[in-house]
Amino acid sequence: MSELDKLEAGEWYNFGAPEVAARKLNAATLAQEFNAIPENEAAKQEAKAREILGSAGKNLVIHSNFNFDYGKNIHVGDNFLANYNLTVLDITPVNIGDNVWIGPNTDIYTVNHPLTTKGRRKRLGIGKPVTIGNDVWIGGHSTICPGVTIGNGVVVAAGSVVTKDIPDNVVVGGVPAKVIKQIQQEG
Repeated sequence: MSELDKLEAGEWYNFGAPEVAARKLNAATLAQEFNAIPENEAAKQEAKAREILGSAGKNLVIHSNFNFDYGKNIHVGDNFLANYNLTVLDITPVNIGDNVWIGPNTDIYTVNHPLTTKGRRKRLGIGKPVTIGNDVWIGGHSTICPGVTIGNGVVVAAGSVVTKDIPDNVVVGGVPAKVIKQIQQEG
């Protein structure tokens, strides 16, 4: 089994393996191409983003800088808005619903590494998918950690670090993020 096969199977893999490194290098090239498009050329940004992403719904807006590990593992629904400086380490799927806004300087991670020095010296990584529901607003400077599911109708306060699953219709905030209050949705 290749290191890329291990990665895709959700097993520990060597992130320095040539086939894994080549995929990341290709993503870096695509990111440079996207980030070179001027902000006043929104149609070109959207077209390049659609080339990068695994899938995207209608009304796609991603501002530069946009960085990612693969791109094809990112799936976004309709009416997606990502403000400046989004980083998505998408070695495994990142599924994002409809009507999602992501504030500037936000990071979404699907990759983790061993706690042991021996494991880190072997350059091991493991992927855990991230799922973000519909009608979610993630405030700027937030971090979404590997394996997290964020429910529908959630607001993540700016500067939060989301380390655990978040239920529907709540505001969360802090490091680590905790439920601050329930949101009563309109009829």
